[in-house]
Amino acid sequence: MTDPQQQPPSGRPDADDVEQRACPKCDAQPGSPCRSRGGAAASAYHTHRFTLVFRLKKTLRVPTPADRGPGRPWRPGNPPPTPLDPDLPGADIRIGYARCSTLGQELDSQLDALTGHGIPRDKIFSEKISTRVRVRFEEALRTAREVKAHAPHCRVILTVYEMKRLGRDAAELTALADHLTAHGLILEILAGPLPGLYDPTGPGKLLFAFFAAMAETERENIRESTLEGLDTAARKGKHGGRPPVITDDMLHTVLRRRANGESVEQIQPHLRIATGKRAGKNPSVASIYQALAEHAKREAYPEAVTAAHTDHTALQAAGGLPGQGNAKASVSLAVPARRP
Repeated sequence: MTDPQQQPPSGRPDADDVEQRACPKCDAQPGSPCRSRGGAAASAYHTHRFTLVFRLKKTLRVPTPADRGPGRPWRPGNPPPTPLDPDLPGADIRIGYARCSTLGQELDSQLDALTGHGIPRDKIFSEKISTRVRVRFEEALRTAREVKAHAPHCRVILTVYEMKRLGRDAAELTALADHLTAHGLILEILAGPLPGLYDPTGPGKLLFAFFAAMAETERENIRESTLEGLDTAARKGKHGGRPPVITDDMLHTVLRRRANGESVEQIQPHLRIATGKRAGKNPSVASIYQALAEHAKREAYPEAVTAAHTDHTALQAAGGLPGQGNAKASVSLAVPARRP
């Protein structure tokens, strides 16, 4: 009798070899244990089934392993994977991914690098979006998993230009690398501190974690430098953003024609936007009123400052500034009265 704990010469337990075939007695399909008459998982495989294995023909009994749940209600198992043909030629299947954070940035350099690496354009997933929600990246991962499932004998490689195109921080990059490894996928980086194929074993994993942390530090430095630059430009009066719809020339035209008695609604059809996506179109009435309100605030501010200085000078000359009378009273109270 074969010991269930003893491994056969092939290195596989007896149960795996037996479950490669269906049972001719209970009709249990490959990958499932045998089924008893009461509907439970049998404590041992039926003789008609395990004798189909050549090396088990003279075995008297092959018990069902504990992980198959003998004595419990029978449930079908997972069918065994189809054995690969050793003569089947293997190949590398690459799927590319390119990303930039904003619409103003270009993907041409990444696309050219991926194409030059032998990846067709129809196998490159690209998007212009931040790393929080990446629809095309999820499509690339799903495609890679599907290709691996249909061609398990091939190496499926997810190729990116730089490591920072994959995630925002070291934890996200490491989790992604583990996910690729769990699904049998390979990560390839074309540029940066860790070019080449990512090796999930040995020192390759340590190097990847180290450079992922370096990429996160570099990202934080770039962010801080950008904020400092914006703050310096703001102190110099340079503010970012798109140019205003109502330019100074348009505002002067509106003010001049309003002074002649025309309304904003009458002036609006004669104005044209000079630049931007709406170049050549009329500005909205709301934009004109907003520009007039901002102009009124700018004009009222110097007048308010001048009026405040005038009032302060007048009060100081009249001795009516707050606190002066109290100061005089406190001085008079501090000097003692002379006795007669």
